[in-house]
Amino acid sequence: MSEKKQTGVDKHNQLDKLPFSCSRTKNGSVFINYFHKQVKILKEKEAEQFLKKMEAAADEKEQQLIMAKITGNFKRGNEKG
Repeated sequence: MSEKKQTGVDKHNQLDKLPFSCSRTKNGSVFINYFHKQVKILKEKEAEQFLKKMEAAADEKEQQLIMAKITGNFKRGNEKG
């Protein structure tokens, strides 16, 4: 697999702090947390698609980026961790 170089993504290396985490419920919903605070709930098809992307991710940093994108964080460049 070739390594993707994404310019401009995570310029301040905020994702290295592993700010995001996620958990799956028995009913299939997914909770996404940012520094231990719940910021997003995914249900049904959206949760399934998210979990597939997470499984296909090459490493933990890519998983962090997936969670950042789906929550809408890191779009404005003014987030602090």
